[in-house]
Amino acid sequence: MDKEDLIQLLKECGAIQFGRFVLTSGAISDYYIDIKKAITNPDILKKIAKAMAEYTVGYDLLAGMELGAVPLVVALSLETNIPYVIIRKEKRKHGTGKQIEGGEVKDKRVLIVEDVTTSGNSVVKTVKIIRENQGIVDEVLVVVDRESGAEEKLQNLEISFNPLLSVSNILKKY
Repeated sequence: MDKEDLIQLLKECGAIQFGRFVLTSGAISDYYIDIKKAITNPDILKKIAKAMAEYTVGYDLLAGMELGAVPLVVALSLETNIPYVIIRKEKRKHGTGKQIEGGEVKDKRVLIVEDVTTSGNSVVKTVKIIRENQGIVDEVLVVVDRESGAEEKLQNLEISFNPLLSVSNILKKY
C-alpha cells in the first residue's frame, strides 16, 4: 500500500479531523489524527498491518504501549507470526507487578510499534522500559508521525524511526 492509499483510507474513515484539539503532549493543534478510527476498522487495520510487515524482518518480538498501539501490534503479529508484548504505562500495583505483558524481552530484538507520534515521549518511555528489561531496541515503526520532535528524540537514543506517513504527507492532500 502506498502513502496515497493510506491517506485515502484515513480520510474515508474520518481519522483526519480539523478544529481545535489538545494533544497528549499538551500542545494545541488545529488538526487531529484519530488513528483509533482507522485501527478499529478491521479492513483498514489489516491493510496497515500488511504495510508494516515489511519492516519486521529479523525481529524476535513486537512491542506496543497500551492503548493505541495494541490493535496494531496484535494485527502485525497475526500478519507476521512474530510474538508480541504489551507495555503498560505504569507497573501494576497488584498481581505480578509487571509492566511488560507477554513473553520475556531479555536478549530479544524488539520492534516497537506505535500509532501516532508527536513529541515522542510515549515511545521513548517504551524504549526505556524494554531496554531496562534487557531487550534490544533499534527501531520504531509508526503509522503517522506528527513531525513534532519524536524522530529527534529517538535518534538521540540511536533508534531508527520509520513512519508510514508524516503529517506533511497528509496535509499536502488537503
